[in-house]
Amino acid sequence: MKPRFIETGGECHSERVIDPRRLRVLRALADHGTVTAAAHALYLSPSAVSQQLAALEAETGHALLERRGRTVRLTAAGSVLARHADEISAQLARAEADLAKCSTGLAGEVTVAAFATSITEVVAPALAALGRRAPQVRVRVKDAEGHAAARLLADGEADIAVAVEHRDSLAPGGRQLLYAPLYEEPFDAVLPPGHRLAGKSEVDLTDLRDDPWITPWPGNPVHEAVLRACEEARFQPSVECLSDDFSAVCALVAVGAGVALVPRSALHGIRPALTPAVRPLRGPGPTRRVFTAVRRGSEGHPLLKITLAELRDRAAALTA
Repeated sequence: MKPRFIETGGECHSERVIDPRRLRVLRALADHGTVTAAAHALYLSPSAVSQQLAALEAETGHALLERRGRTVRLTAAGSVLARHADEISAQLARAEADLAKCSTGLAGEVTVAAFATSITEVVAPALAALGRRAPQVRVRVKDAEGHAAARLLADGEADIAVAVEHRDSLAPGGRQLLYAPLYEEPFDAVLPPGHRLAGKSEVDLTDLRDDPWITPWPGNPVHEAVLRACEEARFQPSVECLSDDFSAVCALVAVGAGVALVPRSALHGIRPALTPAVRPLRGPGPTRRVFTAVRRGSEGHPLLKITLAELRDRAAALTA
């Protein structure tokens, strides 16, 4: 886009106009690190992303990217503009929320990205309650483990994220997202039938140091929580089996493949035959902390407010 020229008092002054849609492309590059990854998140071709960024540089009159071989990174000017992009995005979200408040009644669509257990225990019951309270609100759900829910939210593919607190889960989106705690729950020890500790009312984590272990895959927040708990108990578990499906974890425990630590709510839907011995841990143990996130500025949107309220109500009932 060429600069516009405004005539004032016989003089012409150039006024650069920045297309806010291109700021979203710059923000995606800052979040994802490469043109290819940004293009994938925005459902564009890499060449289209490159063209948008080149146009943005022309609009601003600044070099925004530093190219090094096949990689790029933001220049100082690019970083400054990316921070402003966060504020502009939040302001636009607030404008949309204020406009939504002007409409009468609650109608529309909300997309929630959440991990599997929270869908079963919190999101699905919240949807049922919301259907009775506001039947014209349609909620779409996307199963997203680890930090994927926050990434979908930051990329505009979801309106609400439900995710587990984790060293990576708060990274996607950065200042774009607004976080709030939803619930937290303890882990229980899951033991094979006939295990030497199955008759105990509580289990000391250190007593499981010599057992084979079953955990979710690395990158899953539960895997990291289990390893951290064992580290604090001064041992490194011997992980023999890996699965992100807690039903599969319990089935493997039931046949004697190892022991596991499982978040309490994840055991609610497991068939009793697959969980022969579930025991709480003695003393302080690991907890799974779950949060909700929305894009900053959108928290006042009536559809999000009513959906978040139902999620909080269900979470409160879950941990009561």
